[in-house]
Amino acid sequence: MNWQPLIEAAVTARGRAYAPYSGFTVGSALLFDNGEIVSGANVENASSSLTLCAERVALFAGVAAGHGRVVAAVVVAEAARPVPPCGPCLQSLAEFAGQDLPILLVLPNGRRDETRLGDLLPQPFAFDRVS
Repeated sequence: MNWQPLIEAAVTARGRAYAPYSGFTVGSALLFDNGEIVSGANVENASSSLTLCAERVALFAGVAAGHGRVVAAVVVAEAARPVPPCGPCLQSLAEFAGQDLPILLVLPNGRRDETRLGDLLPQPFAFDRVS
């Protein structure tokens, strides 16, 4: 997997994050099965429950643009250790990707940790109708 285009898109997106309350900026980039890369940055709000994570910004923009399924994800944040997507972001990704979705967690110092959606969210919620 050539991660570099996704890393670059996530780093650029992180520079556009709006995080005046936490100061914690995050950038994400998703590769869709049609080859499109869509990036997102976290956007905070004074009413914290209205804050939206970078991963969901990218996901919802890509889905709304008709790009299909997600085949790879990158998350860039500055912290003591690589930062995985939060629970709501993992569940949202599970809706549009399989458990084998590769996720690369990147720190600005160059550290990279690769994982899978299924490792971070082993049992995603699924709506199965009862007949």
